[in-house]
Amino acid sequence: MQTTFTQAQLKDPGIARSNEILRSCVHCGFCTATCPTYQVLGDELDSPRGRIYLIKDMLENDRDPDAKTVKHIDRCLSCLACMTTCPSGVHYMHLVDHAREYIEQRYKRPFGDRALRWILARILPYPMRFRLALVGAKLGRPFARFMPDARLRAMLEMAPKQIPPVSRNDDPQSFAPQGTAVKRVALMTGCAQRALNTDINDATIRLLTRLGCEVVVAEGAGCCGALTHHMGKTQESHATAAKNIRAWAAEMDSGGLDAIVINTSGCGTTVKDYGHMFRNESLAEDAARVSGIAMDVSELLVQLDLPEGADKDMLVAYHAACSLQHGQQIKTYPKELLKRAGFTIVEPSDPHLCCGSAGTYNLMQPEISKKLKDRKVWTLEAKNPDVIAAGNIGCMMQIGSGTAVPIVHTVELLDWATGGPQPPALGAEGAAAPVPILR
Repeated sequence: MQTTFTQAQLKDPGIARSNEILRSCVHCGFCTATCPTYQVLGDELDSPRGRIYLIKDMLENDRDPDAKTVKHIDRCLSCLACMTTCPSGVHYMHLVDHAREYIEQRYKRPFGDRALRWILARILPYPMRFRLALVGAKLGRPFARFMPDARLRAMLEMAPKQIPPVSRNDDPQSFAPQGTAVKRVALMTGCAQRALNTDINDATIRLLTRLGCEVVVAEGAGCCGALTHHMGKTQESHATAAKNIRAWAAEMDSGGLDAIVINTSGCGTTVKDYGHMFRNESLAEDAARVSGIAMDVSELLVQLDLPEGADKDMLVAYHAACSLQHGQQIKTYPKELLKRAGFTIVEPSDPHLCCGSAGTYNLMQPEISKKLKDRKVWTLEAKNPDVIAAGNIGCMMQIGSGTAVPIVHTVELLDWATGGPQPPALGAEGAAAPVPILR
């Protein structure tokens, strides 16, 4: 694609990077075949190719965003299926992230939109605030149908039936390995996951220590910054990410780390991009170091000696989170690990398509999100599984709200298969064994 940015414009690092990406696009349109919003809406401007044209026009002409451009950029899930499909290697993620930052700086949204985005940015990344909000949403859920705004209804309806108690295993500390130590890793405990489902981190700690890892929860680490990053709130997202970079760099420089393990794939995609996000900042070197050892939990587990399990006589429908299969290009590891542990694995039709969760997308674009959820649930239930497994809390909440089939994190099944407790979502066969808190 030909671009006409001036030399003055190209001095801006964001414009320079977007120019590189735009020039790699050849207009082929392969991306439209795998774009969920294009399939649902049928509008060229709601496809990656259409959004690329909108972004190019906006950036090249250095114009303030208009409502039409903002609408179509906002409708993008950032599922990144287009990046998997693209034969030209167009790095759409960096392009749309830059467009969102540009929009945030130069477009004044209607008051309701600004208020909603402000609330989400100040609640979701903070576990205790999020817990309080979930309690309020749970109380208000019976009145959701009276809410005139679909986004407010979605916020009330997202509250889980049960809000788990705080897990003290998410506090800064170190968990000793069982037997011979093979690796020392930092676990990213996250933000929303700590409020919505504490079983995931607990299962991860049990599993990794059982396989010989010392697991460190670093002092000062928290939200990865993805939620505000995808809203274009760069200053806020970088401030949050910087805390992680400093916390993990300190661990790398003191006790050493073999990996930074992330069990929420949406966070993993962002942490692996820290090197790019901070490339022009003082933390550039440490950010690159952190990105260099960041791993999805499945990437680490394939390096460890996971025992081969007997047949569990359980059919597991594996949902591939977009941030894992497209954002991190991890497609086979979770399935291979579950099969090795003794589970029978099936996949839904069109496994490359998004479930509609996409961070805060299900709250800000509830109508489109619901259509994507209904389709994903239908394809999963068509396999008649005993359980659904996924590697991302957002997907788990989204899919779980539309089906009676139990949904658990992949590590919960692997923990169970290697000596841990049965995942609570599968029934009441013994309460989840606590992870000892080591100070």
